[in-house]
Amino acid sequence: MTKLSRRQFCMTGLALGGALSLVGGLPAGAQQLKGGTLRVAVLSELANYDPQQLSTVNFHVIKNLYDSLIEYTPEGKPEPSLATAWTISPDKTSVSLTLRDGVTFHSGTPFKADSVLATLQKGADPKRGKNVFPTMSIVKDWSAPDDRTVVINFKAPVPERQILDLLQFLLPIDPKGIDMVETVPAGTGPYTLVSRAVGQGLRLKANPKYWRPNQPVMQDLVFTVFTEDAAATAALESGAVDIVYGGSSRSAVRLKNGGYQVFAGPGPLVQVFRINSTRGPFRNKSFRQAFNHLMDRASILRVGYAGMGQEVALPWAPASPAFDAAYTKTYGYDIEKAKKLIAASGLSADEMKGWKLLVNGSDEASVSISQIVQGSLQKAGIPVELDMRQGAEYVTALLGGDFAATFGAVGNVQKFPSRVATNSIYRTSGNPVLKDPHPHPDYVAAIAKVDAATGSAAEVKASYDNLNKVMVEEAFGVPTNSYDVGLIVASDKIGGITLDIDNLLVARTIGFK
Repeated sequence: MTKLSRRQFCMTGLALGGALSLVGGLPAGAQQLKGGTLRVAVLSELANYDPQQLSTVNFHVIKNLYDSLIEYTPEGKPEPSLATAWTISPDKTSVSLTLRDGVTFHSGTPFKADSVLATLQKGADPKRGKNVFPTMSIVKDWSAPDDRTVVINFKAPVPERQILDLLQFLLPIDPKGIDMVETVPAGTGPYTLVSRAVGQGLRLKANPKYWRPNQPVMQDLVFTVFTEDAAATAALESGAVDIVYGGSSRSAVRLKNGGYQVFAGPGPLVQVFRINSTRGPFRNKSFRQAFNHLMDRASILRVGYAGMGQEVALPWAPASPAFDAAYTKTYGYDIEKAKKLIAASGLSADEMKGWKLLVNGSDEASVSISQIVQGSLQKAGIPVELDMRQGAEYVTALLGGDFAATFGAVGNVQKFPSRVATNSIYRTSGNPVLKDPHPHPDYVAAIAKVDAATGSAAEVKASYDNLNKVMVEEAFGVPTNSYDVGLIVASDKIGGITLDIDNLLVARTIGFK
């Protein structure tokens, strides 16, 4: 297989810029960047160090502690990383990987096939696989003919893009540390952990044995957790930090106008009103369907995200092959349609009460859009209280499914459509909110149909159309808008920003000008 050059894209002022090769080391211009200590402000406390938990709260550390088997360019082209080559069988029932030699984990353990097997085993475990577990549903088994080769077999023919998505999603974990990976990182990445103060931040240092030449540029990487977006941007403006990662769209617009660099990657999230359909009135399908029309998407996008994004009624970014703009109009904001569905539910006024809307009080956008929905519900005759939770308390409730309804973003929405099942609310099994057995079998079947559609273009499109129809009918997740996650706002002293297809922070190429 031909190796592809790694391309680095810089979107300054939200406009795509030049390209740089990263596989063979930094290009001449980037090599002039200076090292030192990179100070990064983040707006949330990380959940843990497990790379299989691809939660937004972990986005700033995943690609700095771990490497993927393959990487995607911002356009979605696959290229080598820990796997130097891969061969998909003609019948698309298996893929053979050639692993990179000379790589070691932070512990000093050599990177070999056994680590990939252990990572696959963890991902296939419903109790340990987290976001990777749904992606592993296509996998039958795996083997290692030797230390540098891994073969993954599938249960049936699998679309090529879905195979590549799986490889890109797998970040090998040191077998010696796999049982403790939530509390102790165990990767091959460009940085290693020095210390962590929960609720305050963490410090990483450059991995002296990192396999990419001339990387990382910075010797130290310091993250500071800010509970408010305004405090993080103030730290940037005062020179206390060099970068704000994951700040609000509104702040990014203001700072861009003030002369700061703004970098927006190709991997937007979709904000979804998550519904726990196993609780109270949400067991009623007609009541849930009313929420398709209770979302004032235009106001949510304007107030919550400064208009940066797009209104959507399906959990796809516009780049997704399953995206269908017609749904946004059909399921638009309409209080009268919502009232009719509420009446059709047969629920009494008392039955529709008694639940609270869980809100991430640490996120300004979440607070604002939750208040918008609270107002819409009031117009529809449903008074609801907001249950404000801060930081880790909110994350625990979200990931544990301890809520009736809440806003929470979903990712992987620009890739193969069934990748949406990597998000907790959309998992087809092991769903932390909806539990097992899954209460929406039509949705589970629709995801399986997408995975099995390897034939004609008409068959593939039909599987996407069916999935979209099922999603709005079951309505346990009601999307509102796409928006930029992982926005990077940087001082003019920073250079070498690399955009990641998932908008994770990639610090290894960043340096001072």
